[in-house]
Amino acid sequence: MEEEELENYCNEKLSWEVHLQDINGGDGRRVLSDKTPKVQFREHVSKARWDVELGLAEIIEVKGNMWKSTGIIRGSKLYCSIEETLFLVELEALHLMDANETILSLKNIYEMIAEEKNGCCWESYKAFKHLKSLGYIVRRHGISWTMKSDKSCSKLTCSQGNQERNEASAKGEDNISINNLFRDMQISGLRPAFDVYRPNSKFKKSDPGVPYFVLCLARDPPSTVEIEDLRRRCNGVPFRICNVEHGLVSFFSFTSIKLPVLP
Repeated sequence: MEEEELENYCNEKLSWEVHLQDINGGDGRRVLSDKTPKVQFREHVSKARWDVELGLAEIIEVKGNMWKSTGIIRGSKLYCSIEETLFLVELEALHLMDANETILSLKNIYEMIAEEKNGCCWESYKAFKHLKSLGYIVRRHGISWTMKSDKSCSKLTCSQGNQERNEASAKGEDNISINNLFRDMQISGLRPAFDVYRPNSKFKKSDPGVPYFVLCLARDPPSTVEIEDLRRRCNGVPFRICNVEHGLVSFFSFTSIKLPVLP
């Protein structure tokens, strides 16, 4: 990404309009709707260490209740994707460190997004941030919250989820490698990107239920064939098409309508 575009994004962060109603309830943080974010934080901030090999942030110090609906659990460890990490760092709810225990700046993390090496690009982060700012619970499509009991997988089947569970059976939960699931995910073309759940203060990672909808990112208008393919891949779960252009996030849905046959 050009240096000028990166600088524009950093400046845009300061004027992002946030609409949030106590996202996770009781975590000590509240954001009010206004032209600029007005944030009240707890005194303590969570800490994470970036794992270059996994392409994930390992949470090493947990503070607050926001983690009930953020991050995935593997073995005894909690991990965050790059988009979850950046969102929390922007809200000053998380400090991200490198392997040398040096705290990374926002610019450092923006550059990581720009590299598009961790299954996330600018468009997908914009969509993720928009949904999280509205209070929705969001995860990477098809990635289980935990390895124990993601009951929604029986309905929302995906190759990534099946691959992960097969690896878990073969290697054991504590030794499972999840880097391929995150780092090698497609970031171009029409694709399911996120599973989106309604705001829910009683949300449980062990029993999340079926997503409210699947968010699919598209850089170009999808064809009828592509829409039908998405419908098949989502296994009956509603889906929305998201397009991000010039910083504007737009959502679309499609409904089949049968027109009467004219005489």
